[in-house]
Amino acid sequence: MKALILVGGFGTRLRPLTLSVPKPLVDFANKPMILHQIEALKAVGVTEVVLAINYQPEVMLNFLKEFETKLGITITCSQETEPLGTAGPLALARDQLIDKSGEPFFVLNSDVISEYPFKEMIEFHKAHGGEASIMVTKVDEPSKYGVVVMEESTGQVDKFVEKPKLFVGNKINAGIYLLNPSVLDRIELRPTSIEKEVFPKIAAEKKLYAMVLPGFWMDIGQPRDYITGLRLYLDSLRKKASTKLATGSHIVGNVLVHETAEIGEGCLIGPDVAIGPGCVVESGVRLSRCTVMRGVRIKKHACISSSIIGWHSTVGQWARVENMTILGEDVHVCDEIYSNGGVVLPHKEIKSSILKPEIVM
Repeated sequence: MKALILVGGFGTRLRPLTLSVPKPLVDFANKPMILHQIEALKAVGVTEVVLAINYQPEVMLNFLKEFETKLGITITCSQETEPLGTAGPLALARDQLIDKSGEPFFVLNSDVISEYPFKEMIEFHKAHGGEASIMVTKVDEPSKYGVVVMEESTGQVDKFVEKPKLFVGNKINAGIYLLNPSVLDRIELRPTSIEKEVFPKIAAEKKLYAMVLPGFWMDIGQPRDYITGLRLYLDSLRKKASTKLATGSHIVGNVLVHETAEIGEGCLIGPDVAIGPGCVVESGVRLSRCTVMRGVRIKKHACISSSIIGWHSTVGQWARVENMTILGEDVHVCDEIYSNGGVVLPHKEIKSSILKPEIVM
């Protein structure tokens, strides 16, 4: 089986982290976002993953080479020279996706984090015999999204309603598809949308089916959702593989600590924290609802909440970092500094407090 991951563009919403690496390589719960997807695809028998990309393909491929051998899966790129939307990349990668087997292939948005129930999706797809299957997820505020109107018992999709003013349903497209190769015959090589142009036509022919995604779902393409996504992911990990989570008197709630990280005396860590490889957390530190990426040092008595600390940064003694502060790679926050929602570009030193949310160039 094959899969196409829509990697797309510049990851502007996750700057300054994406100034250092392409968005799919930004760490989430201590491994690159895209690796969560590739591992789950490999587990259901996918042998080849094609990345549809229009930005820095060599960086992506060099990085993923080591995982190719580790996971025993082929990873290739299909590079757009102009942005092709969400359907155009399928036409571009047509020759990489089609083989003699006639098997369906997966298509994923690279920002989506979930429990990836691919096995159930394959079974669902075979059972309904249609041309395409999409995952949908239930949301509290459907008016912000495109809603999928479907027949509850069979999952057959009736229509799509973009940002409905009146309530038509609460299920939205989750960005995970399983498509028969014949779907490629419906897509022209031009900028085109799979959600707005391709799927409605398949639905009109009653060949499109939707499966409600069990478990959590989050598009982690922007900081606030990234932090929420981490909470949902760690919750799910607690249910499925709780031994991976940290334990101890200094841990509150769900916390993921890499085995190479060092944590000092008298810290209080959690809930919803990920601490990456090689991090040093000195004594008396308080961490909650945050991600601390590879090689970070957090000095004594610092307090970090609802923030993302980028690779190899330092947070000084008695510093306070909160309210969606995002430190890019190699940022140094001096002692006793306060950051309230500062977004700091890579390689900066912060010597004075950031009192209201702003971008620090």
